[in-house]
Amino acid sequence: MNRQGEIRVIVLGLIQNGDRIFVSEGYDPAKHSVFYRALGGGVDFGETSLAALKREFYEEIQAELTNIRYLSCIENLFTFNGRKGHEIIQLYQCDFVDPKFYQLQSLVFHESENHKHRAMWIDVARFKSGELKLVPEAFFNYL
Repeated sequence: MNRQGEIRVIVLGLIQNGDRIFVSEGYDPAKHSVFYRALGGGVDFGETSLAALKREFYEEIQAELTNIRYLSCIENLFTFNGRKGHEIIQLYQCDFVDPKFYQLQSLVFHESENHKHRAMWIDVARFKSGELKLVPEAFFNYL
């Protein structure tokens, strides 16, 4: 999460397989709620969002991407763990190079030494029905 008052530039990769999308699971301790988001992460100074997308997927789950296509820029204002956040999201549609990722139920990855996350395939209908929460909500415009 960014420091208070900062706008963070991030990149996310929308990966679909039929009616499923590949997302990571998050938890907001202040709201006691689970949410889901496409994988990706911060864009470093001097790095393009495309380079950051490839780097983040490789660092987090050792995956290479193909068929990468820029979709849009999304501005995301939110509250996480009681703190206001502001992100500018560069959103790409992409596919995995290695077909093994399409066979996974879920996988655990480490974003940093202290932050363990789980990524998985989830049917889009579960988000559209409101059963599960997908963030940011503007993401629905691209499914």
